[in-house]
Amino acid sequence: MRHARVIALAGLAVVATAAVAYAAQTTVVPVPDNAPVEAAPLEVDLSKTHWGDAEAGAEKAVACAACHGADGNPTDPQYPRLAGQSERYMARQLALFASGERHGGLAAVMAPFAQMLSPQDMRDVGAFFATQKAGAGVADDALVEGDGPYAGLKFYEIGQKLYRGGDPERGIPACLACHGPAGAGNPGPAYPHVGGQMADYTARRLQEYQAGVTSEKDPTLFHIMAQVAGKLTEQEIGALSSYLQGLHDRADDVAEAGIPPRS
Repeated sequence: MRHARVIALAGLAVVATAAVAYAAQTTVVPVPDNAPVEAAPLEVDLSKTHWGDAEAGAEKAVACAACHGADGNPTDPQYPRLAGQSERYMARQLALFASGERHGGLAAVMAPFAQMLSPQDMRDVGAFFATQKAGAGVADDALVEGDGPYAGLKFYEIGQKLYRGGDPERGIPACLACHGPAGAGNPGPAYPHVGGQMADYTARRLQEYQAGVTSEKDPTLFHIMAQVAGKLTEQEIGALSSYLQGLHDRADDVAEAGIPPRS
């Protein structure tokens, strides 16, 4: 399997960048299966909180470093990248873990940590990770063989096609409609930042949506993703996850190269 530097549309880039070890990792907990979380649920009310304090959140997020990296950029691909994620999305996910509404996958690991946080702590942790610079990985550019509908395309191009244009005939909307052209998400409705996300994690989440194991009491966002994921093939999930792993704004490349901005 090869990886190469490729340029996406509209000023975005999917690049082959070397993985950076951001911080020394401590013991990493294995990902459990999708069995329901046995921890006692905890009622979490975020409505009475105020904007998070990133400085306070940095202290409260120390335990997160073992799996997610000190700055939210993990070195182990099974754990999600948290750097650059919006405060509201982060706080909501922590609340769902604590209440037991989000179950399956990493929930069994996350629930005990989330239940130690107050609602305001969740906002603070979210604020900290929102201020961190999200990295990006590599996209798989191996050619798709065979005579299927995607034959001849590079693997990541399948994901690029779905992310940017969807598949109207199959009722699949373009992912960028909610997650943005560079995958930065939308902090207003708390749509997550997906650009640069670990491919292994993204694929697992899409598979969970397909299987219906991450349902919430508030079904709106879950049903949107479950309906979309349910229409994706295994190949498409892999390709979309690969594309997202390398997706980021071209401006990041320019900044790293030290090229002055155009006047």
